[in-house]
Amino acid sequence: MDTRRIGSLEVSVIGLGTNNFGFFMEEDAVAPVVDAALEAGITFFDTADSYLESEARLARALGARRDEVVIGTKFGSPVDDGPGGAAPDYVRAAVERSLAKLGTDRIDLYQLHRPDPETPIAETLGALDELVREGKVREIGCSNFSAAQLSEAESAVGPGGARFVSVQNQWSLVHREDEADAVAECGRLGIGYLPYYPLASGLLSGKYTRGEDAPAGTRLVHFGPGGGGMLSDRNFDVVDAASEWAAARGHTVLELALAWLAAKSVVASVIAGATSPEQVRANAVAAGWVLTPAEVAEVDALAPVAG
Repeated sequence: MDTRRIGSLEVSVIGLGTNNFGFFMEEDAVAPVVDAALEAGITFFDTADSYLESEARLARALGARRDEVVIGTKFGSPVDDGPGGAAPDYVRAAVERSLAKLGTDRIDLYQLHRPDPETPIAETLGALDELVREGKVREIGCSNFSAAQLSEAESAVGPGGARFVSVQNQWSLVHREDEADAVAECGRLGIGYLPYYPLASGLLSGKYTRGEDAPAGTRLVHFGPGGGGMLSDRNFDVVDAASEWAAARGHTVLELALAWLAAKSVVASVIAGATSPEQVRANAVAAGWVLTPAEVAEVDALAPVAG
C-alpha cells in the first residue's frame, strides 16, 4: 500500500479508525480486525481517549507489533464525565492516561479532538511542544478545526515550537462543505488532511436503501429517524450516480469513495472504520485504484456540494 507523510510520520494512505473498538464491538472481535489491517498494509491506526476502551483494546490487539505501526490518538473530549478541554494541566494528565492505555512510551500523532474556546491555543501548543521535546509525543495535530482556527494555531506557534501537522475533519462524497474551508487552508499551510467518516457512516458502502430506515445494527440507527438527515434523497442521488460510475469501471461505490479522497493532494490518510476483517480488506482494495485528475473532476461533478 502506498504511504504518505504526516509531518515526520510515514502512514498508509488508508488508515483504520478504531472508534468501533470501543462503541460497537466486543473485545474478542478487535484482534481479527487489527490482524487484517496489518496484513493489508494498513499501518496508521487512529483512536481517541473518549472512545471508551478503544485505546486499550487496540494496544492488546497489536501486542508486540506496536513498533510496526503509527498510532494517532486524541484528547480534549469529555472522558469519564470529566470536562475535557485543552488547558495545559489537562493536556499533561490526558497524555499520561493515553500512554498507559496504549501501553507505549510515545504517541506518534497526538491530536486535539476539538477546539477549546476556554483555552488560548498558544497555551495548548506550549504544553504539546513540551511533550514533543520530552519524547512522549512525536507529532501533533487537531480535529474539527475550521480554516480560521487552523490559521490562528499556525500564528500562535512559538519559535521552533511544535505545530499542527494534520487536521482530521469530516469529508466525503456527500459531505464536501469543508473543501471551501479547512481543505483549502491545509493546502496553504502544508498541513495533512485526515478525512473521517469517508463512507458517510456506511451510506457510501451500499448498505442503506432509499426510502427505508437504517437497518438494525448499522451506525445510522443511532442517529434517529432518517439517519439524522443522512438518508436524504439528495444523498441517495449522489450514491446512485457514484455507484453507476464506479460499476462502469469495475469497482464498488465504497472503493470510489475512498479512492476519490485519496486522489486529493492534501489528504495524508483516509480514516476508514471497520468492524470485521472483510470490511478492512474492502477498504484496503481502494488504495490500489488511483484516479486520474480527469476522473476526479468527473466524480466531483457527480457529487455537487450541498447548498
